[in-house]
Amino acid sequence: MTGPSGDPSSGQGSVTQCATCGVERSAPLPEVCPICADERQFVPSDGQRWTTPEQSRAGGAAIEFVEREPDVIMLVQKNCPGIGQKPALIRTDRGNILVEVPNVITDEAVAAVRGWGGLAAIIASHPHMYGVQSMWSEAFDDCPVYVSAADEQWLGLRPRNTVVWGGQNDGTVGGDGSVAPDRDAEIDLLPGVRASQPGGHFPGSAVVHWTAPDGEGVLFTGDTIGTVADPAWVTFMRSFPNWMPLSAAVVRRIADHVGRYDFDRIYGNFGGCVPRDARAVVLRSAERYAAWVDGEYDHLT
Repeated sequence: MTGPSGDPSSGQGSVTQCATCGVERSAPLPEVCPICADERQFVPSDGQRWTTPEQSRAGGAAIEFVEREPDVIMLVQKNCPGIGQKPALIRTDRGNILVEVPNVITDEAVAAVRGWGGLAAIIASHPHMYGVQSMWSEAFDDCPVYVSAADEQWLGLRPRNTVVWGGQNDGTVGGDGSVAPDRDAEIDLLPGVRASQPGGHFPGSAVVHWTAPDGEGVLFTGDTIGTVADPAWVTFMRSFPNWMPLSAAVVRRIADHVGRYDFDRIYGNFGGCVPRDARAVVLRSAERYAAWVDGEYDHLT
């Protein structure tokens, strides 16, 4: 599996990626990574740096696999560029789906995923999670990479088999000038696995709902719903590194949106988990959050 640049893990050669967020980008490179220049991310104080998967592997980058429950495998990045997301591999009898994407690709990781049946689809919840998705897609026969129409503008490199979904069909434009998301839209990634976009962190921020073998629903929430230290609660943020909140109205919209699903468990994109009663946890947390930002508890401050 050797590409034209000699990269052993991609049939299409290598890519350049931002060392801070890890997201791939094609030439010509901008002076500063647009994702990191955005208020939800950050440019390091020592300035913009670019890297490649080859450089990461030479520095010892690797991916370890941890089973979270039957048919959910977490990919743990070691010595990798980026913000340290922990993608999830959902295994089904109709194929496997990668939710979020690593910032590196190795022969060993590809072989491990291939041993579990390969990939039928890739979906990142939002642009911070794009990683080197073109290379992962290429390694698995150009499997489809699903990208929300509202967030398509953030693609720094377009995978060959990009599937854009969830935009308003009437040409409605969102507040940032992008295609407005259709909050009612759902896409079936595979039988029993579907995605929708409650937004919040990004306009097109998506969640993935899966019905597990035990019959319970499992929700993969990205940064739309953040897991916290206490598994009895979750939180909601526009920016996690910069601690920017969302409004009460948006948080209630997110909770109402995911309330359409039955789900017992949540997996976040950094390894956090709500192990039980997750739907009730989200609804309860949204009301607490909204009450605080609406000022109901100002007398406690």
